Amino acid sequence: MSRKIKLIWDFRGPVSAKTAEHHEIHLKQYIESEKLPINITGFKIYDEMHAITFMVVTDENMILVRDALKPHRGELFEEK
Repeated sequence: MSRKIKLIWDFRGPVSAKTAEHHEIHLKQYIESEKLPINITGFKIYDEMHAITFMVVTDENMILVRDALKPHRGELFEEK
């Protein structure tokens, strides 16, 4: 079973929540245009000055997506 990796984009500032929400739209468009087997995306608002957008990929897709979309960071994803 391959690992799942959560690629994360951080947004900071007073419009971080709206930016993160909008960025998820572009991640979904990328998944569709590249026909990737990815179905976990989202955004999370931490406070009025910090929000993130994320996409969960497998090891097989990580380098392709990382090089194309340049996330700020990544971490192992564990489903709950």
